[in-house]
Amino acid sequence: MTPRLAIPVLLAAATLLSACATPDTPTEVFDPYEQTNRQIHQFNVGLDRALVRPTSNAYGTVIPQPVRRSVSNFANNLDTPRFVVNDILQGNVLDAGHNTMRFLVNSTLGLAGLFDPATSFGLETRRTGFGETLFVWGNEEGAYVELPVFGPSNQRDAVGTVVDLVSNPISSIFSSGEQWIPPTANVADRLGARYEFADTVDGLLYESADSYTAARSLYLQNRRFELTGGVDDEFAFDPFEGFDDE
Repeated sequence: MTPRLAIPVLLAAATLLSACATPDTPTEVFDPYEQTNRQIHQFNVGLDRALVRPTSNAYGTVIPQPVRRSVSNFANNLDTPRFVVNDILQGNVLDAGHNTMRFLVNSTLGLAGLFDPATSFGLETRRTGFGETLFVWGNEEGAYVELPVFGPSNQRDAVGTVVDLVSNPISSIFSSGEQWIPPTANVADRLGARYEFADTVDGLLYESADSYTAARSLYLQNRRFELTGGVDDEFAFDPFEGFDDE
């Protein structure tokens, strides 16, 4: 399925998921697929143990921190047009303009995004995605799910993740021989974050009495906090604050 065809199909799926049976309030845990989710969680933990953790350790040890920072900046800059698209879909003109200016500054003065002068100009990262767009459109979060490789999610954000993967307009500027650049930058950025937050992630995955329950709780609290802007006092903290900006 081509990206052009995939997007309307996923939009239709997103509309359908809004009708899923969900709790009346978003403070509850709705996990009807727990048995399957736990199996996927064990796969993800095994993948982290066998591949992600050792690779991130090697990456963080061999690659100097300034270089890792530049890779992270570059990956963030490549994602920014996607943020702009979702800002527009959400009717958020202010953030659309903010992120557009950030992209222009970092793409020029920041040498294609390797550096981040925009932040020093007051144009900090304002991340968003299609999962948040669905939230703004009134879609409920649906059931909790754990995705292979991508980890904790919910039905709404699972659709958002797939749409985000195929809908970034920046991908159109790369030739067929350069299509590897955005995903490679994103993977390197994730490896750098895994290295920087190794103690936190290791504690969650390998030292928790029940890492599945702990990961689910942290994800739900963090995501609901992001979407409500801290309005709900029950979720007035962000356990992953700064993770995406490393």
